[in-house]
Amino acid sequence: MADKKKDVATSGMTAVGFLWRLVAALVLVLVTYNPSGHSAWHWIGTALGPDADFGPEHLLVIGVLAAGWAVFLIATWRALGALGSVIAGLIVGALIWLFYDIGLLESNTVPAITWISLVALSVVLAVGVSWSHLWRRITGQFNVQDVDD
Repeated sequence: MADKKKDVATSGMTAVGFLWRLVAALVLVLVTYNPSGHSAWHWIGTALGPDADFGPEHLLVIGVLAAGWAVFLIATWRALGALGSVIAGLIVGALIWLFYDIGLLESNTVPAITWISLVALSVVLAVGVSWSHLWRRITGQFNVQDVDD
């Protein structure tokens, strides 16, 4: 009897698969900008400052980050659309509010609110890149989009 190989691309979503997508979204968002002062935003901004030591390594980071953002934003937009993105944002916002109300989150400072917002953005992006898998698992239907671009 021949071995039946599992097609990972179409086998559906697992919790581990979602967590990997969330980690990737967190890395993308937090490497791009975070309030600690250690991010591509700060590093490139300094290189563009009075010392003007902008070099190819800065451009390479910009290109890699732009590619990452393109993948996550296009996948999220295609999977969720405007309404789905708003709904995902509302759900994440409601969860943040709930966590704040029950004492799991504190947001007394601008950096705290910034960190919370960046994590929330990462969650929405992770949901966006995972949505087609989740949709297929929930409904049994595939999302197929033909692009004539």
